[in-house]
Amino acid sequence: MAGNDLGGLLGSLLGGGQGGSSGGNILGALLGALTGSGQSGAAGATGGAGGGAAGNPLGGLLEMLARSGLAEQAQSWVGTGQNQQVSGGQIAEALPNDTLDKVARDTGVTPQQAADQIARSLPQAVDKLTPSGQLPQGASLEEIIRQQRI
Repeated sequence: MAGNDLGGLLGSLLGGGQGGSSGGNILGALLGALTGSGQSGAAGATGGAGGGAAGNPLGGLLEMLARSGLAEQAQSWVGTGQNQQVSGGQIAEALPNDTLDKVARDTGVTPQQAADQIARSLPQAVDKLTPSGQLPQGASLEEIIRQQRI
């Protein structure tokens, strides 16, 4: 499944090991839920936003977070300075309920545990995917991750 492949790539980007692998799996499930699989609310929420980042679901996710009041935090992850943290509660508020429920089901955790894991993993993942301080353009997210691991 695409989410599992993306999760494996994100896990290796985050440093492998148990924490990185778990973070990669949860983020892979999140990005997979946001890009389709019958999630009309989530896909609609990121469909237009993702287009602004060359169809990259990462751009759509960051725009969704920004619209939910987390613009400063999301921008800090993309920028080259210190990453601001977010809480699981903030992530749960920002994501559509059906998306968080799907991520939880796909990864075998509760929605609150999923939100907490996303809050821990997302800042580091976005930071590593944007080393130049800008969202990557033009390539698929999988290709961007592979390029960053080289």
